[in-house]
Amino acid sequence: MKVRIKFSKYGAMKFIGHLDVMRYFQKVMRRADIDIAFTGGFSPHMIMSFALPLGVGVTSSGEYLDIEIHTPISSKEAVRRLNEVMVEGICVQSFRQIEEGKSGKAMSLVAAADYTVAFREGKEPPAGWQEKFDEFLAQKQINILKKTKKSEKEVNICPMIYNCCTENEQVRMTVAAGSAANLKPELVIEAFASYIGWNMPEFSLLIHRSELYADTGTETQQKLVSLEELGEEILGS
Repeated sequence: MKVRIKFSKYGAMKFIGHLDVMRYFQKVMRRADIDIAFTGGFSPHMIMSFALPLGVGVTSSGEYLDIEIHTPISSKEAVRRLNEVMVEGICVQSFRQIEEGKSGKAMSLVAAADYTVAFREGKEPPAGWQEKFDEFLAQKQINILKKTKKSEKEVNICPMIYNCCTENEQVRMTVAAGSAANLKPELVIEAFASYIGWNMPEFSLLIHRSELYADTGTETQQKLVSLEELGEEILGS
């Protein structure tokens, strides 16, 4: 049975990198007595796949992990067992069965993500920045210099911003995510800072990821569905 686990990561755990989170969940599966499946061969390991690993320093209420289990267990019981052995800073929200095939591959499914960006006290943009942010978003092109390990090139990020607005003192956005196109929220804010001529101080941003989506629409019509919605609750016997 393939299962998708949704979990949150917050507090001091936001400073723990992806590889350590992966090792942590391997230990949690044993402690919670989840009958997880292993690969074959001389060096078997747990069948476990994360959807779009989170950057260090970013909190989230919408992280996903796919596993395979041998012995069925109800969603309610699995969530209880897992959270009983969790440390503070990681909390399992749901445990859902997913189908074989496309909906069972979280890593390749991710197409978009929701983020909220706040500013640390004393490191906010100049007064009235919200109105200027609307002007910034109204541009036909927002070009940034996107760097990779091998090169750097100028990219227009407008097509990768699906939704974006200011709310109180924060910025909420839905942006492209995943292997096809991936836009980090800090790049949007850096582009805005450049637009208004603001020398943004280091460590100004508090970033929270709230959801990951798959695109179940067509080539011409996007339809974003959360990875959680692609699974079903497992009922007890």
